[in-house]
Amino acid sequence: MWAYVVRRCLIGVILILAMTLVTFALFFATPIDAARYACGKNCSEEQRNITRAALGYDKPVVEQWAGFIQGLFVGRDFPLDESQREAAPDQVTHCGAPCLGYSSFNAKTINELVADALPVTVSLAIVALVLWLIGGVLFGIMAAINQGSFLDRGIVGATLVIYAFPSFAIAVFLLNYVAIKWGVFPYPKYTEIADGGVFEWFGNLLLPAVTLALLFLAGYVRMTRAFVLESLTEDYIRTANAKGLSQGKVVFKHALRAALTPLVTMAGLDFATLLGGAIITERVFNYPGLGLLTIQANAASDLPVMVGVVLLAGSFVILANIIVDVLYAVIDPRVRVA
Repeated sequence: MWAYVVRRCLIGVILILAMTLVTFALFFATPIDAARYACGKNCSEEQRNITRAALGYDKPVVEQWAGFIQGLFVGRDFPLDESQREAAPDQVTHCGAPCLGYSSFNAKTINELVADALPVTVSLAIVALVLWLIGGVLFGIMAAINQGSFLDRGIVGATLVIYAFPSFAIAVFLLNYVAIKWGVFPYPKYTEIADGGVFEWFGNLLLPAVTLALLFLAGYVRMTRAFVLESLTEDYIRTANAKGLSQGKVVFKHALRAALTPLVTMAGLDFATLLGGAIITERVFNYPGLGLLTIQANAASDLPVMVGVVLLAGSFVILANIIVDVLYAVIDPRVRVA
């Protein structure tokens, strides 16, 4: 078991290293002059060259990538921005390991920007994950045990209709009508648990989390329904029924177990994708998460921030795959042989 885990982790590290090189090539091997945006609009060519050399943008992409990898393990030092450099020319900004880079536009390390935005995105993703898992599994079971009925057709049809709506349409409807016009919920504004308590934190996250949960709900309903229906035709289910077990025990204890493997895969990857930032939802609700940080970085052409967020999001996906593979090995030991 441990050999399998170590092997998957080593493969994950190799993938992350390869991803960093590809990301650097895509962002920094472009015609865009990163030093131009780092220096500012009123920079002279001489100041731009100084900034380019100070931030290492004059080096080949491979050397920049090597510096980035070095920062991940031991940290890096970056020069201060132009206004601070005049007062303290010899001082630098230290970015501790694992260092994702430095944003001259914000005069902060990427680690600081991510530390401010990540808790918002993680909170939103966790609440959304709980909502779509509970809703998807329960509605999927209800549709399966009432196969062919009006309830079955209504659940499947309703989830597909909701899935057909774009995320911004759902978000705008919930914000403008549920929160503002009808006042069912207060206007959502992210609040730390330490500041407002669990209930205020959850209440402010509910509407954007519902927006995300509705987008994933249809897939989980259909997946749960399909696997429960398939399981209900198996011999061990007929044996359980013959023993006189209640329908609840038959469905939840035996039939639902067959759906665990695909549901674990879907939940892990979907959750990891959300950790990279729910761009549209965070923008509509103005939540200061990784998605909104990405939009702001794109508008300012802040390449270091975009690189850092892309690498972070990709790392979440790779880590989720590793966790899913390990859970597979726990559920089914035959997986470890692969």
